[in-house]
Amino acid sequence: MKGIILAGGAGSRLHPMTVAVSKQLMPVYDKPLIYYPLTTLMLAGIREILIITTPRDQPVFQALLGDGSQWGLKLSFIAQDEPRGLADAYRLGADFVDAGPSALILGDNIFYGDGAGRVFAEAGRSLTAERGAMVFAYRVADPRRYGVVELDVAGRPLSIEEKPAFPRSPWAVTGLYFYDGQAPEIAAGLRPSARGELEITDLNRAYMEQGRLGVERLGRGFAWLDTGTPDSLLDAAAFVRTLEQRQGFKIACPEEVAWHMGWIDAAALQALAESFGAADYGAYLRGVLAAG
Repeated sequence: MKGIILAGGAGSRLHPMTVAVSKQLMPVYDKPLIYYPLTTLMLAGIREILIITTPRDQPVFQALLGDGSQWGLKLSFIAQDEPRGLADAYRLGADFVDAGPSALILGDNIFYGDGAGRVFAEAGRSLTAERGAMVFAYRVADPRRYGVVELDVAGRPLSIEEKPAFPRSPWAVTGLYFYDGQAPEIAAGLRPSARGELEITDLNRAYMEQGRLGVERLGRGFAWLDTGTPDSLLDAAAFVRTLEQRQGFKIACPEEVAWHMGWIDAAALQALAESFGAADYGAYLRGVLAAG
């Protein structure tokens, strides 16, 4: 399975912070924002990842992430010249996906929870001829801000709406989606919405109308954070800081994830730790290595 991180857009809700810097390069406590969706895909066992960004920001992402080989990954990049909606990821990434299964994650979403990697990996494995897509629903206080899925008593989707004025349920569709190889073909047939964008909700609705959309609800043991506003960005940083300082481990550390997944060896982790010099991040990696 391949992964796509959508890290384009103007980040206008974060202006002026994002006038010259991509939203996904902004810090969330001690790491760039893009580390969080990147490690979510890594924990799901995905090693070949396409990062969609803007022409202006692509060189900076490449400077930050390289080709991914330092983490046992294969990263590639493509530029989206203007925002066309989330489902446009499958127009741009059609050759990359190559008619195979894939996971799409939004570059400003953070997922946290015990066993999250197992849950997401199982979602990818659940794709079959009868289930072509899997999305995750999260209960929110104000569903009007999100794509909303209505479920029957068995947890099957009945309707999906984008930012409804009168939501039919409190379940928001999160920014992590698993699709079979038909996603690029279905996305190519979508019409732009009233906003002039190819909506991910319409792609999910197409799978639902085929009877091939699965929905898994993320319960109280999970946190899903959308960092698209100054307040939510600050809340995410406070969340990460609290957990890291309380428990003594880092969230969304690609070096640590790669080490525990067996994608890099001890020598590679040691070299990565030394590359950070006397910084706390390097000291943390040395501690990871010492702990085995």
